[in-house]
Amino acid sequence: MSGVNLLEIRDLTMKFGGLAALSQFRIAIPEGGLVGLIGPNGAGKTTVFNMITGVYKPTAGEIRLRGEVISDAAAHLISQRGIARTFQNIRLFSGLSVFDNLIAAGTYRRRGTFLSTLFRFGKGLKIERELYAEAKELLQFVGLLELKDSPATSLSYGAQRKLEIARALMTRPKLLLLDEPAAGMNPTEKDSLRELVAEIANRGIGVLLIEHDMKFVMNLCREITVLDHGEIIAVGTPQVVQADSKVIEAYLGVAPDEEMKGE
Repeated sequence: MSGVNLLEIRDLTMKFGGLAALSQFRIAIPEGGLVGLIGPNGAGKTTVFNMITGVYKPTAGEIRLRGEVISDAAAHLISQRGIARTFQNIRLFSGLSVFDNLIAAGTYRRRGTFLSTLFRFGKGLKIERELYAEAKELLQFVGLLELKDSPATSLSYGAQRKLEIARALMTRPKLLLLDEPAAGMNPTEKDSLRELVAEIANRGIGVLLIEHDMKFVMNLCREITVLDHGEIIAVGTPQVVQADSKVIEAYLGVAPDEEMKGE
């Protein structure tokens, strides 16, 4: 698999009737890559996520995960092959505890027989123990282990965002799609989240991030792709992108300022 990107998208196009929501979109994310996808509202960012995860089938183009074409695969199969996502609006299982939110995300791995699962012996018990251990490790990773028995909706907003990320990681993804994870967070919560996402990438998981907080993106991502009206207008490092005149005009409408620049 040497030389093959984790995710590679070629000439992806999505049309709704006569409207092209996305045109000739291309991106490549290596193992452990940390890539930002930015642009004004309506630029096509969420459409990209929906096509990667199988919600939309592209009008044209190709999506490959570790060299395997997944453009036409069903959403549940794409998830099983190693792609997980979070959403702009938090979508936790509100009736479950913090811990059970993670267990629910890992239940697809329960491969024991009906009886071994029901009566908790043999393979069923072994898998259950593995799920519980993994859930605890992930809650420790995101700093929520002490709150494992709390109702998910009782957590602070920032903690709910971290729980949603932990739940996505419970599916053991190769690629994690984060849709505006810093939205609504205070500066301290954003700093903590930035460290968490960087560590996820350090663990070898590819990350594709949609985010409107430019300081957050510029201080985190190693490469950024900029969309406007469904078309790519810039690709490069944060330093290159934030100085691009097309990005300044399309995204900010003004000259670069401190909100655009990283620290």
